[in-house]
Amino acid sequence: MIVTSRMTALRPRSLPPRVLGERYDEFDLSLRGERSGSDRLRIAFLIPLSGPAGLWGPSCQTSAMLASREVNAAGGILGREIELVFTDAGADPQHVAEDTLDLIAEHRAEAVIGMHISAVRVALVRALRGRLPYVYTPVYEGGERSPGLFMVGETPARQLKPAIHWLAEHRGARRWYLIGNDYVWPHVSHRAARRYVKDSGGEVVGVDYIPFGCEDHEMYLARIRKAKPDVVLVSMVGTDCVTFNRAFASAGLGRHMLRLSVASEENTLFGIGARHAENFYFTAGYLAVLDTPANQAFLDRYYAAFGRDAPMPNTIGQSCYEGIRLYAELARRAGSLGVAELSRASEGLSYTGGRGRMTMHARHLLSDIYLAQADGLKFKILAHFPAP
Repeated sequence: MIVTSRMTALRPRSLPPRVLGERYDEFDLSLRGERSGSDRLRIAFLIPLSGPAGLWGPSCQTSAMLASREVNAAGGILGREIELVFTDAGADPQHVAEDTLDLIAEHRAEAVIGMHISAVRVALVRALRGRLPYVYTPVYEGGERSPGLFMVGETPARQLKPAIHWLAEHRGARRWYLIGNDYVWPHVSHRAARRYVKDSGGEVVGVDYIPFGCEDHEMYLARIRKAKPDVVLVSMVGTDCVTFNRAFASAGLGRHMLRLSVASEENTLFGIGARHAENFYFTAGYLAVLDTPANQAFLDRYYAAFGRDAPMPNTIGQSCYEGIRLYAELARRAGSLGVAELSRASEGLSYTGGRGRMTMHARHLLSDIYLAQADGLKFKILAHFPAP
């Protein structure tokens, strides 16, 4: 396997329409090039190496590299060896989209796989226009139907809904406060959360959105304290999730209020720390503590490849492994790398990965979902919600 790294720091920029149009023209010309004759299949792989989501970058890279090694060892994708071309997806969304077009043109990449925030996905969808297959791996707000796009991660209906109902039934959670970063994923997810809270017999007593990089949370904590919720739904990214939860617990709120996160994981929990993780709950399609044959086999291969000091496996990083596996399975079933052929082959596709058996419906990969509670610096699984 060959891995090309392009991990330069990306600076936000705004290009005039004429220059951006020229970039799209170059991208279109690259798509018309004779790439099928190459024995290498280059994939533009977007992971966050800066910004709040940069916390997840190392585990994303190792998980992707493991998947590509395994696929290449099994003969590649349609007989072609995968070459991953990594780039930083932690910058301004429009700039990431522009840089991705450059990357595709320069390396003649034939697919895009991305683990990044939803704002970057929206910009990339506009830039790619369905002309290349694009696999989006992390948890997101749901509802995506753009051409050529295939989703790995959890959506509110599969992740939030059962967790909210479980906490209502087993923890008496009725009063909810919703707080998240100020962008598309928390806004749309919280609209869904309102419905699930109401259906569970509860009410939403407050909603707040925090800008990326916020370090002073006193105003938000005062509002939460005044509202007296039973549980706070925290929809924040990476280091922002860490700093908010540390402030929340330091203010003494963790003793009396539950917290539910849908984008935390083992590294986030390490950052929060055991003494700040009281009554902290997490729901996802993957946790490193899963005691399943599929996960044990995945962990054995992961640590054999990268050693015991490798980045901690987690739901965000592991989604990158599934992104490559999904793309390989789609191509195998379709017998083609074309967007239309992959899309037609996607419905009902099923395979076993690190998360167990997964099936694709409406270009969304459905996996089992778990609800866990922090127990020191580990998660203890409380509930299992099987995939439909």
